[in-house]
Amino acid sequence: MVLMDQHALHGVEGIGPHLSVTRRTARQPRPLPPVLLLHGFGSSGRQNWVGTGWVRYLDDAGRTLIMVDLPGHGDSAEPVDAGDYAPSRMREDIVQSLVETGIVPLSADDPTSGVDVIGYSLGARLAWELGAARPDLVRRMVLGGPGTCDPLASFDLRAAERQLAGGPPVDDPVTADLLHMAMSTPGTTLSALLTMVSAIRTEPFDPWRALPGMPLLLVAGDQDGYATGIGELEARAPSGEVLLLPGRTHANAVTARTFKDAASAFLSRGRD
Repeated sequence: MVLMDQHALHGVEGIGPHLSVTRRTARQPRPLPPVLLLHGFGSSGRQNWVGTGWVRYLDDAGRTLIMVDLPGHGDSAEPVDAGDYAPSRMREDIVQSLVETGIVPLSADDPTSGVDVIGYSLGARLAWELGAARPDLVRRMVLGGPGTCDPLASFDLRAAERQLAGGPPVDDPVTADLLHMAMSTPGTTLSALLTMVSAIRTEPFDPWRALPGMPLLLVAGDQDGYATGIGELEARAPSGEVLLLPGRTHANAVTARTFKDAASAFLSRGRD
C-alpha cells in the first residue's frame, strides 16, 4: 500500500475479492470507535477522503479509519456480474470487511466497539441503509449530500451509452452531470460504473423502508441539487440534525473545513 496523505494506510488481508479496504490506526487514538469512510459514485477513497484532507484531519483528531473503495472504483475489483454492484450486496461486503478488520458489535463496556460512519453521496445512501440494517454495529453517522431522491436510479443508461459510442450528448442534465463525474475520475472504467448504475436501478433508494435509529448529522451545500429532501430525512429520522454549508454544491461541499469540524465534533459525542 502506498504512502497517502503523509501517513500510511495499510491494506487489510483477507478481504473478499470485490473491495479494497485500508485501515489506519491514529497516531494518538482516542477511546472512540473507528470511522468507516464511504465515498460517492465515480470517486474513490483517495479522491473523496485523502485528496480533500479528511484522512489527515481525522488522524489529527485521534480517529482510527477504515476506508473502503466500492466495487469498480479506486483499487477495488471490477466485477462483471451486475449483482456484485447491487446496494444490498455492497452493504453485505462492507459488513464483512468490518468483521475482517476486527470490528465487534457495540458494547457499553468498550467505547471503541462498533463504528462511526461518514458517507458522501452514494456513500451516504449506503450508510443510511447500513445503519438501519445493523444498529448493533453503527454508533453515529455523518451523511454528506443526502437526499430522498436517487439520481442513479433515474440515470438514462441508454443515452449515456449512445454518447460514449460517439452519438449525441445526453439531454438529461442529471445523467450528463453524473456521466461527467465518472469520466473525470482518473483510473475509472466506465463500463464498470455503468454496470453499477444498472444494478442500482434494480434497487432504488427508499429511505422510508427502514430508518436508522442512531444519531445522524446530515450535511449538504445549500446549492446542492442532489440533497433535495434533506429536511424530510431529518424530520423522519429518530435522531437527526442538519447542517447546510453556504455557497457549497454537491461537488465541493466535501472540501469544506466547516464540514470536517462539524463531523468530528458530532462523532466525538456519546452514543445517545
